Amino acid sequence: MSNREETITLGGGCFWCTEAVFARLKGVTSAFPGYSGGHVVNPTYEQVSTGATGHAEVVQITYDPAVITFHQILEIFFATHDPTTLNQQSADMGTQYRSVIFYHTEDQRREAEAYIKELTERNAYKSPIVTRLEPFKAFYPAEEYHLKYYERNRSAAYSRYVISPKVEKLEKKFGDKLKG
Repeated sequence: MSNREETITLGGGCFWCTEAVFARLKGVTSAFPGYSGGHVVNPTYEQVSTGATGHAEVVQITYDPAVITFHQILEIFFATHDPTTLNQQSADMGTQYRSVIFYHTEDQRREAEAYIKELTERNAYKSPIVTRLEPFKAFYPAEEYHLKYYERNRSAAYSRYVISPKVEKLEKKFGDKLKG
């Protein structure tokens, strides 16, 4: 591991799914669920769930670029959620479930833009990518009961039917990137 960690904030629908995916990756030192992109300071889950705060459910990811590159993070992000549905992932609907990358640096913005362009040019999806790129402004951590939701609630219906398929896809497609 290097001493240089980087941070990216990703919204790929429900933060329980995004956290479950990214927490499993080598080089990811933290995958913390929370809220970003809205106008309310320190919002609660109940507030964000109304869609009125402007926040998206996100995961703030801290990673070691010597172990996992930003490009690899983008590949995994786009492979484990649907970037073509506006304000929706599976049955979760509303602006809080939008596909969004809150970039922390101009390099991240440029690389994310280039990757979206590449996916579009090679027709990687049947529908246009609607993932938004927005500058990172603030991150508000989710309440304690959201942390490691999948790990604590694997038998819950949402975990079995929504999160598990994403984790299984990650394991199948990116098994070499998983922590031991």
